[in-house]
Amino acid sequence: MTQLHHYLARLQSTLQSRYEIDIEVLEIFDRSDKVGQSSELYAVIRFYDNSRLQIVEKLSVETYALIKTRYAYHYQDADGMLIFRYDNAPHHPEIETHPHHKHDGDKVIAAYPPDISEVLQEIDAILYSEQE
Repeated sequence: MTQLHHYLARLQSTLQSRYEIDIEVLEIFDRSDKVGQSSELYAVIRFYDNSRLQIVEKLSVETYALIKTRYAYHYQDADGMLIFRYDNAPHHPEIETHPHHKHDGDKVIAAYPPDISEVLQEIDAILYSEQE
């Protein structure tokens, strides 16, 4: 098994281990056995309050390093309003971590590519702080 295959398996396991979420879509295109091919993950997850997380990751291995060549973690409320989004679309060159950044409501801030577990922890903090 390759590093890329292990990473995709961990992402899938992380999502499927969360019993409190509804995985509406989970598509994994594992091309880790083909040299020069990128692998992809696309998922849509719904939470108990009907907020949604859309995940897009396009991955490749370059010189033994796993690279997220394209990613977006888009979290929105039940009405479709953006809560936050991490992505690497190159449209904010003024950000010090360009092209990596985070949309936090109306603000755009410097950010590095998060791991899915970090994104889920951030959502947990939002969802479960509201219940207190």
